Amino acid sequence: MTTLDASEVRLHYRWDELQGGPPLVLAHSLGASLDMWWPQVEAFCRRFRVLRYDSRGHGGSSVPPGPYRIDQLGGDVLRLLDAQGIERAHFCGLSMGGAVGIWLGAHAPERIDRLVLSNTSAWFGAPEPMTARIDLVRREGLAAIVDATLERWFNPAFRAAEPVSVQRIREQILATSPEGYAACCAAIRDLDLREDLGRIRARTIVIAGSDDPSSTPAAALAIAAAIPGARYVELPAAHLSNIGAAAAFNATVLGFLEK
Repeated sequence: MTTLDASEVRLHYRWDELQGGPPLVLAHSLGASLDMWWPQVEAFCRRFRVLRYDSRGHGGSSVPPGPYRIDQLGGDVLRLLDAQGIERAHFCGLSMGGAVGIWLGAHAPERIDRLVLSNTSAWFGAPEPMTARIDLVRREGLAAIVDATLERWFNPAFRAAEPVSVQRIREQILATSPEGYAACCAAIRDLDLREDLGRIRARTIVIAGSDDPSSTPAAALAIAAAIPGARYVELPAAHLSNIGAAAAFNATVLGFLEK
């Protein structure tokens, strides 16, 4: 693991690769970290050079003053690509990371080869619920929302069957900076990328979780319908489909990227 010191942010990132291949960037959810992708690393790094990173305000990255904007989050990815000498990469983002992928696909199309948008939305609805969450986290920290978050991220069957995985994500949430979380919440609250979807020209797959109450299958279907030629796949999982349906997620993404 290493860091990139840019003018306004220090980004923590990691390369995973075994046999080389095209670069593949993985962008995590709000409240998680690059470790969120543990079920994917072994499968993906056999065929790609996998670049994972912590979003600003999360994990080992710095916490610049907020609120953040979606163009700042997307610009951080471009900084990483520039620093690594990468002109073009595949991109896979989930939830907040998926919103970053939408922004990149529309605003930096020359940098994105194939695009995986998982459990995300182009618009997350009225601002009041997210503003209330920001206020709560600033008052009481991430412990105030961790249980409700895990209920949205994993369905009851998965929580009962895989307590170790759930605990691993719980620890990521609790380790997140409250200010960094709140600043990224603001980016999600304020974004509206619906008009950008039609500008995306990268080959795109949109992945939904059938039990996802946060970024619903309906939201995913709307994204897929608006992006020319996009595919839609629904997996038996809640919000973190990369963990809740890891084998199917891996097969879906690899099949799409390698076809």
